[in-house]
Amino acid sequence: MDRISETLNQLQKHRFVFIGGLHRSGTSLLAKLLAQHPLISSFSGTGVPEDEGQHLQDVFAPAVAYGGAGKFGFVPESHLTEDSDLITDQNRVKLFSQWRRWWDTSRPLFLEKSPPNLIRARFLQALFPESYFIMVLRHPVAVSLATRKWSRTGVHSLLAHWLICHRTFVRDAAYLKHVLVVRYESLVAEPQATIDRLCAFLKIPSHPVDLEIADHNDRYLREWSSRRSGWRSRAYVRYLQLRFETAVNRFGYTLMPDGRFIDQVVYANRGGQRVDPNG
Repeated sequence: MDRISETLNQLQKHRFVFIGGLHRSGTSLLAKLLAQHPLISSFSGTGVPEDEGQHLQDVFAPAVAYGGAGKFGFVPESHLTEDSDLITDQNRVKLFSQWRRWWDTSRPLFLEKSPPNLIRARFLQALFPESYFIMVLRHPVAVSLATRKWSRTGVHSLLAHWLICHRTFVRDAAYLKHVLVVRYESLVAEPQATIDRLCAFLKIPSHPVDLEIADHNDRYLREWSSRRSGWRSRAYVRYLQLRFETAVNRFGYTLMPDGRFIDQVVYANRGGQRVDPNG
């Protein structure tokens, strides 16, 4: 048996779990919680930012190649699907080999977390067909304000980036066999209930949460609602609300002062089935 055939055979012994979501959405928190499960192996001690798999391979370009946090979704080439020329048996074996060194191969589930997975799930599914995808959704205000120092772009651009990435995912979700969306807000409010739901999705026994969790949304929502912040004027915030309110409503959020959620269906895929952050 040649090396490619041998590696492809090994792939059948494991299931892949990919976590995605924009930078500062809570993907690292979720990855840490799932990594506590005895059946799941994830990356740790790799020396790369947040132990993200995108930095531990050279099959496809990481988000930084397209501008990084708050920018990568604007570049069409960053969106990868099953139509990519990169999907070959050679690249499948190469990617698995580069990641495998960081996984505990005695565990059946391999976990990889990278923010751009939000718009690359179809590509990853083509490489690893029985993959499970968990996408983290967080309030666009919190994500945008938390990302400013990394992206060095304005809130208008960051809100637009939040929307374009999630709209892309909505379209892609119709092509995914196993996908679940989790709200950051639900994760921090009810971590054990959220992990229970995720374990059911992954078809494994649940596992107790053993990590201190804090909700960091409030500080950003207070800044958004405050009239004392130096980065913007009342008129600018009102403009952003008028510009983006209807669009973010589709995802269950509002930009109105002191607002957090609205009661609406969030994601719908091609078959009319819901891909709902609330499970």
